[in-house]
Amino acid sequence: MFIHFIFCLTLVFSIRAAVLIDFQVAQPPIVPQDVKQCTIKVLQRDFAFSFGRPPTDCGPLGSWTAITLNFTVTSNGTQFDRLGIFTYRNVEIWRTSTPEPTRGDGIIWTYIKDVTQYMPLFTEPGTFILQLDNLIQQGLDGIYSTVLHATFYASSDVHPPAAKADLVIPLSTLSNTTGNEASVPPSFSVNVTVPQNTIELYAELFASGNGQEESWYFNVANEFSTHLPSDITFGQGPFREVRVLIDGQLAGVAFPYAVIFTGGFVPSFWRYEEGYMLEIYLNGFCSRPIAAYGALDLPTYFLDLTPFIPMLTDEKAHTFTIDVISAEGNHTILQNWYISGLLQVVTDKSSTKRTTGKITFYNVSEFPETVTKGNVVTEGEINVEVRASHQLHVEAEIVRGSGGVTHVIWSQDLHYSNQQTYKNNASIQTLRQAASGRVISTHNGVPTVADTFSYPLNIDFTYLGPDRQNWTTQIDHTYNRAVTPNPFMISSTIAERQVVDGFFQLHTGGNFGHGASNNTFSYEDAAGNTYRRRVNADMNVITFDEESGSLATRAAQQESNAKLEDSSSVFGAVRLPGAVKT
Repeated sequence: MFIHFIFCLTLVFSIRAAVLIDFQVAQPPIVPQDVKQCTIKVLQRDFAFSFGRPPTDCGPLGSWTAITLNFTVTSNGTQFDRLGIFTYRNVEIWRTSTPEPTRGDGIIWTYIKDVTQYMPLFTEPGTFILQLDNLIQQGLDGIYSTVLHATFYASSDVHPPAAKADLVIPLSTLSNTTGNEASVPPSFSVNVTVPQNTIELYAELFASGNGQEESWYFNVANEFSTHLPSDITFGQGPFREVRVLIDGQLAGVAFPYAVIFTGGFVPSFWRYEEGYMLEIYLNGFCSRPIAAYGALDLPTYFLDLTPFIPMLTDEKAHTFTIDVISAEGNHTILQNWYISGLLQVVTDKSSTKRTTGKITFYNVSEFPETVTKGNVVTEGEINVEVRASHQLHVEAEIVRGSGGVTHVIWSQDLHYSNQQTYKNNASIQTLRQAASGRVISTHNGVPTVADTFSYPLNIDFTYLGPDRQNWTTQIDHTYNRAVTPNPFMISSTIAERQVVDGFFQLHTGGNFGHGASNNTFSYEDAAGNTYRRRVNADMNVITFDEESGSLATRAAQQESNAKLEDSSSVFGAVRLPGAVKT
């Protein structure tokens, strides 16, 4: 095993009752409790463990009903949130980030990730990489100490083996020494050869903004950005689309969800005085203790690439390209997005003859339709609106070597709007964004991939003085998504809403503020599993926590009882749109 961890020595300390437990509201993993379980330690803070041969005590390789990863981290000090990327056999299988730690008793968090859909990878030994780039320097001394376990759940008559692909192919850098994500721009391309008897092909995409693109939804269209103070935000507009092209032909796109990391929407730059860094106290959205949805388990995006199989089964390498574009005239973005992907391949088991066929209908525009409009009231006071939509429709006949024809229809209908207002020399800022869409494919009339989503995001930000040392922030963030069906995941519907409200003041002698977070989460799936949770926090303390449904556990009770002994503890390494972490 190789774990890439820059300047991050390990730290061991005891966990006391006052340690703050951070968490992201999410459903428990859908795994059986009445079957044999085999757990393997994959890595620990000293990175002395590696994932060797899969366990055989829980049945033949690949016969499992589920696989989960349990990731537990402790930290103490001051540090930025950091992106974590788990790669196994050159395939990214989980993208996460870290809550920002606190001094004193520190923090701890655990997240359990269902990775059953990647089962073909786990049937063989391989290199497991966690890339969690950290930086230790003056004012940044937080160290993330980690341990990861994998649990394999045996199948039974009641819990049959999980559906799985025959092959998983990485769309990655194929590095064996670091995480396998690529940085764009420019675009990222990789040559892929699929088996000649491939009959189904599905892609999953990982994508997240970083640096000047971390708050991409708050970037301003170029024609208006020059009318704002230079340190308020970045240009290239707020719209982003993740695209997949095969041999230069657009095959599918995604409108990404706006993940807000745990350092978001607090001071926009590092500030040092007399050799020390000002440390910043909690803002309402800074994960103390509730992270924004997606911060610990970033959403991924699904495409059905089956219509393109006839052009891929010639046993030659074909170029798969992933990029991220904007609504600006040249479609370029700033630095940078981290992207990767994978292909789930289903083959014709009764024949090794080549799969043939043809694309019978292709109505796909290379770029979305976009409209940007607005007005300049005066310098520092503007109104801007960006709208975008993209429709794709592809049909194909897939002829299996063993006989039989599958008529495949793949379509996407996606819509986006972003309205931003800046008043009083940009001291009053509002954002109203909505992304929604319907993604569906059918094979001989049977729905195979269906993904319906709606991601509203509302932000109100106000500086309370011209020195920008005091401000209020309100964020209303929603994730509504129904993935029904998906070939290798249970059909499910998630409705999550987080509303936060905070005040903040910078002061040389010690910064202070307050924040509150209200969260409502609902999950249900095709197997009848349900989970609902309402949980609120104020000043580091859980003030209300209620869960119900067939998946309800008492883990939330442990979180409810966790708080800091000193609720005025300092908090550091934070930023606003227009700033980049180091």
